Amino acid sequence: MRNSGRRWGVALAAALFALPAGCTRAPGPVQLDGPTMGTTYTVSIPRLPDGTDRAAVEAAIADVLREADEHLSGWNDRSELVRFNTSSSTDWQTVSPVLFEPVAQAQAVSRATNGTFDVTVGPLVRAWGFGAGSSAEAASPPAELLAQLSANMGYEKLELRPSPPALRKSTPGLEIDLDGIAPGWAVDRIAARFEALGVRDYLVELGGEVRARGANADGRRWRVAVETPQAGARQAYAVIELDGVGVSTSGDYRDYREVDGRRISHTVDPRSGAPVEHGLASVTVVCESVAEADAWATALMVLGPQEGMAVARRERRAALFIRRGVEPGSFVADETLEFARLRVTPGARL
Repeated sequence: MRNSGRRWGVALAAALFALPAGCTRAPGPVQLDGPTMGTTYTVSIPRLPDGTDRAAVEAAIADVLREADEHLSGWNDRSELVRFNTSSSTDWQTVSPVLFEPVAQAQAVSRATNGTFDVTVGPLVRAWGFGAGSSAEAASPPAELLAQLSANMGYEKLELRPSPPALRKSTPGLEIDLDGIAPGWAVDRIAARFEALGVRDYLVELGGEVRARGANADGRRWRVAVETPQAGARQAYAVIELDGVGVSTSGDYRDYREVDGRRISHTVDPRSGAPVEHGLASVTVVCESVAEADAWATALMVLGPQEGMAVARRERRAALFIRRGVEPGSFVADETLEFARLRVTPGARL
């Protein structure tokens, strides 16, 4: 499961970045950006409807980010998520709709992928030196520790009750880590607030998670570039058009460490309890929901280039897989038909 090793996913593993017309920031009545969740956010609204002002947009954003911190953050010791994690009760625990929603979204992806996306894998991620509360720097945690942690995890050990919203652990040591879906949830939530305000043209980006609707300042669909998965570079590998959908990328080229020549990825496979070691550098997924894209990108990254592509095709997901080539610094890409339909023709004006 993806976990940045920094607060709320600083510099997500394989970022996406918006490309306004002419490759410059398009002018508009609302252009906002700032720090949040340990990363940054950007909002572009080229036109506001009558009766909606900048203050209403800013208030909507602030409200969502406050909700995320109070309910979903593993870094805030007073958050609802941390309170659930520190409880050893195996009884039903009533939770807020804010916490319940991303957990339910995550569980749906877990079931569809046989647990390759799993919100209970956080303790294993920490054991490998990433995420909230991590400190490990060794090449490999002790096998005994990994076995102990694995015994307390598993998405099937977390029960959900939708009405009233409640969660229940089947083992006292189970924990939830929402770093792999909460940023996408926040983008979806901000977009929903914009829709309620009557805003129909916007782009929201948070830590590399992107959702766009309508048209940019030039009246064209928003275009977003998928970054080449190469550390220290900001180069577009592919460009796609978005309208009413979200996109997320998971990868291993930004957040990793090397020990004795071995790359230790922050993406941990819940099935093995160890970081992935295949040649896949990044996976980009486009879905109606950014939270869903966020979770699916992680799941497909865990599965790897062959198994992941097979699942993406079976599920008819719009997905781009970029794996490392034989030559240093080279990459080879595979994509589903659904993703190919979103691509902008090479050489087209951005």
